Amino acid sequence: MNLLFAAFAFIFDPANLLGERGILPRLVDHLLYTGLGLAVAFVIGIPLGLLIGHTGKGRNFVIAVTSSFRAIPTFGLLLFIILFTGLGLWPLVVVLAILAVPPLLAGAYSGLESVNRDTVDAARAIGMTEWQILFSVEIPLALPLILGGVRSATLQVIATATIAGYVGLTGLGRFLIEGLALHNYTIALAGAILVAALALAADGLLALVQKLVVPRGVSRGLTRSRSIRPKKPTGFRVMAMAPTKEG
Repeated sequence: MNLLFAAFAFIFDPANLLGERGILPRLVDHLLYTGLGLAVAFVIGIPLGLLIGHTGKGRNFVIAVTSSFRAIPTFGLLLFIILFTGLGLWPLVVVLAILAVPPLLAGAYSGLESVNRDTVDAARAIGMTEWQILFSVEIPLALPLILGGVRSATLQVIATATIAGYVGLTGLGRFLIEGLALHNYTIALAGAILVAALALAADGLLALVQKLVVPRGVSRGLTRSRSIRPKKPTGFRVMAMAPTKEG
């Protein structure tokens, strides 16, 4: 318990906020790594997921390849890339992007697949083009699952960006590395708390964005579809429906 209090005291100490090793500069660097990794993954995963969800082509192959990325050790992959490129920012960005592509891809294609096919057929029947169907019908209805994939990818990247400190970069992971190297577990725990707090704040912000962006009718429709359950016929109804004998 004393260690926990000491970690919070370290976090809220004004002397630890600024400076080269301060919390705020490392927080900014951590957000930079996260943003770059997500941006690269977004450019790859979202369009590919929308293409698969809209056309249904290449689904099994692409999903198998991207899902296999989850089995790759992130830190090992980062060291492998560094062997060929050297230390720097972009090896980390590539690794974070590879980590973020599967949830973004899954959210995009599963969101489009969840759209009622009758709705899509009705849109085609009234003369809408494929682009109009995609952007005016499918994506608005698929937004809950698409944003769910974005939230999942964001949390994974924020947590994994702590490995930046092992390859000569900064970020909040430096507190963990320095604390463990110096056997100063107060600093290490403070770094863990900061990463967890950043992940929770990002998830809360994205949840608010999801609530504001998703069309009200879509969110209500999802809620109602989950709440409606088929009702079993009562004994009275069964008896009423039974055929009667004449004479």
